[in-house]
Amino acid sequence: MSTTEIIVIILAGIIVGFINTLSGGGSVISLSLLLILGLPANIANGTNRISIFFQTLSSVSSFTRQKMFTDLRPVWLAVPATVGAVLGAYLAVDVNTRVIEIAMAAAMVIMLFFLFYKPDKWLKENPMLLSGPLRWWQLTIFFAVGFYGGFIQVGVGYFLLMALVLGVGYDLVKANAVKNLIVFFYAIFALLVFIIDGKVNYLYGIILSVGSIIGALIASHLAVKRGAGFIRAVILLSVVLTILQITGLINFTALLKRII
Repeated sequence: MSTTEIIVIILAGIIVGFINTLSGGGSVISLSLLLILGLPANIANGTNRISIFFQTLSSVSSFTRQKMFTDLRPVWLAVPATVGAVLGAYLAVDVNTRVIEIAMAAAMVIMLFFLFYKPDKWLKENPMLLSGPLRWWQLTIFFAVGFYGGFIQVGVGYFLLMALVLGVGYDLVKANAVKNLIVFFYAIFALLVFIIDGKVNYLYGIILSVGSIIGALIASHLAVKRGAGFIRAVILLSVVLTILQITGLINFTALLKRII
């Protein structure tokens, strides 16, 4: 592995960690890079989980120090998400990339709609949804989102933010912190599935994690300091970039090939 490759992987990790911590879709970059480096799709998918684990571990530690977790509700939401993620990871060996891209494109359009339609819904919590115990339909939603996250991971942050804000009632800042906690929980088990199946390249995964930890720490600090408006701006930017990648208007794979 050349010095240039190491530098590119770490820089990509910083960008991915930053984007994933504040919104989602950063794995488009990391997966593209791992494929360029010669990893098969299923091993690239598994290797990316090392970075996801370490970046969420870092962001959750930062959010905990900033007292963003005040009750056990996020943990109860993480349970069905983790069960779904394990099932999704088992099915991730044979991935139909085009089907996933179509699903992601649909998710991006929905996300943009909710970001522009009554944006105040993203800035304030909903006390009615937050009061009382969790409903069965809320747990079902997180099982489904966890399944998608275990299957491919790319863009799962968008689904989680929508579920946490519109389905649970968190404001965007709290939802962002809880999102990282949920991903951390299920990332542990999803990564184990890929490790047991031998679908992980540890060298690339650790180098990518170095950058993603840096990006996650920066993002988690800015999320609390700058507030919902800043997070919403990052989400808008990352959603637009993801849509451009899916539609072929921007090709991250080609750009990364030129750099390497």
